[in-house]
Amino acid sequence: MATYIIVAVLAYLIGSINFSVIISKKLAGFDVREKGSGNAGTTNVLRVVGKRAALITLVCDILKGVASVLLALIVGLIIKNIDRAFLIQIAGIFVVVGHTFPIFFGFKGGKGVATSIGVLIMTNWKIGLICLVFGLVVIAITRMVSLGSIAAAILCPVLSLFISTNFIVEASGIKYLVYSLILALIVIFNHRENIKRIVSGTENKLSFKNTNE
Repeated sequence: MATYIIVAVLAYLIGSINFSVIISKKLAGFDVREKGSGNAGTTNVLRVVGKRAALITLVCDILKGVASVLLALIVGLIIKNIDRAFLIQIAGIFVVVGHTFPIFFGFKGGKGVATSIGVLIMTNWKIGLICLVFGLVVIAITRMVSLGSIAAAILCPVLSLFISTNFIVEASGIKYLVYSLILALIVIFNHRENIKRIVSGTENKLSFKNTNE
């Protein structure tokens, strides 16, 4: 039990490193949460800081998910007689929770999409890439990042029902279904205000015209 708790705490702390805030302060001299939508995520960084800062933020947030799953995998290989699949799932969930509620930044973070991408690609590259491509297609068609993110989140548990191979650690299908449902629900919950705006037709659409770079 102690191992699971330690991995959960470490993953949460990794997730709590909010690169959008760090990068916006470094490159633009302000906290990204004070501008635009007020969200500490890649899309808001793109809108109020610029493309380069957004790309760096995106990559760093994805790597948080990758690092957390790798950490769990390494711990699972070192410690015998432990449920490695469950350990990885705990890491994946808690790094996204950390990104959403970062202890280092007043518990006001991002929506967890990029970090979830990193987690999914590490957990099952096939599911991760399908969700990523599907989300990008929806974004390209609608120009709404939120809609693409929500659509990809919904697709994730659906795919886990039909794809039973390529998991980083093999386990029963029900375990990964529950895992993917939790990740999807976190992302969807974080987009609750966006969902209201999508329904009312007032959601912001992506544009590169107003970026600084």
